[in-house]
Amino acid sequence: MRWDAQALSPTGEPELEESTQGDSNENRVSRAAPAPDALLPLSGLVRSVSTPEFSGVTFHEVTAKSVLNKVAAGSRMPFEWTINPYRGCSHACVYCFARKTHTYLEFDAGRDFDSQVVVKINAAEVLRKELARPSWGRQQVALGTNTDPYQRAEGRYQLMPGIIRALADSGTPLSILTKGTLLARDIPLLKHAASQVPVDLGISLATTNEALAAVLEPGTPAPRARLKLIARLREAGLPCGVMAMPVLPWLTDSDDALDSLFGALSAAGASGVTAGALYLKPGTREWFMQWLAANHPELVGRYRRLYAQGAYPPKEYREWLAGRIRYFKARHGFTAGSGFSHRHARNHSPAAGQPRSGRQPLPAEQSTLF
Repeated sequence: MRWDAQALSPTGEPELEESTQGDSNENRVSRAAPAPDALLPLSGLVRSVSTPEFSGVTFHEVTAKSVLNKVAAGSRMPFEWTINPYRGCSHACVYCFARKTHTYLEFDAGRDFDSQVVVKINAAEVLRKELARPSWGRQQVALGTNTDPYQRAEGRYQLMPGIIRALADSGTPLSILTKGTLLARDIPLLKHAASQVPVDLGISLATTNEALAAVLEPGTPAPRARLKLIARLREAGLPCGVMAMPVLPWLTDSDDALDSLFGALSAAGASGVTAGALYLKPGTREWFMQWLAANHPELVGRYRRLYAQGAYPPKEYREWLAGRIRYFKARHGFTAGSGFSHRHARNHSPAAGQPRSGRQPLPAEQSTLF
């Protein structure tokens, strides 16, 4: 079905596609129901679109005045600038830390974050103008820091090729973190960009449990698909670290789960792995706990106690988990400092297909502290 035929008018009234064969009603296609009124006064809104291919998701196409975002002074982030071509994310990860940012647009942090996606349709054009300013210092720009730039809608809007070209042509280093296997489409472009500027790539993957991933992050490509993407990137000669976060207490923190994850990442050729525990800030906490109650009610009390003091689990748990992560990184040939954090690789990564160091024997299962 034609994408244009699904547009919703900014007034909230459904429109009809103009007939190509007279005025017969049977030749007119009714557009989808309008978005709620609260969603319509978005700055720069051009139109809202809903299609059968993205059932339950509405895309709000906007023209942005700026796409370069300056990271707040004093931040510990390893980059100064970000770009988010999309706001909201159809990957629908129940643990996503960025959920609260959707409330700044008068959406809610739960279902709206998954289903009301803002698309900056002129992102590449605006970016080129911003990068051409004499004041631009060519500092690294990070993508995928808030919502995923390769979520499914990117297949339709194709914003990333223009963004990558604009950054590379201006001499601006870039890094990308994604769960989206659509990144494979841009491998030739990324290889060319890497010949112009430093390019750092990361895949987000924190479990090899296909069934669990399907309910934790229902809109994402399966873990096996992401592992294949890692291998393709490494075969193409591109760096590819992994952000193995969040590790979920009692769900993905067992020795079996960690051994499976790090073993699979090593076999795929990942440059390095960064891993850590679940972070439950306001906006995410409520949505995640609702999911937990529906899917693992036996864990609700444990999580409330573990996260009773705030967004992070206690120091004792974090130290225990860090020790297990160090062990499994070493067991599968990853160096202690290897990982992904939007920093450009300073050391040579193992070449694609190069064997890693031998595996250490796995000790007996260690119980968690909590």
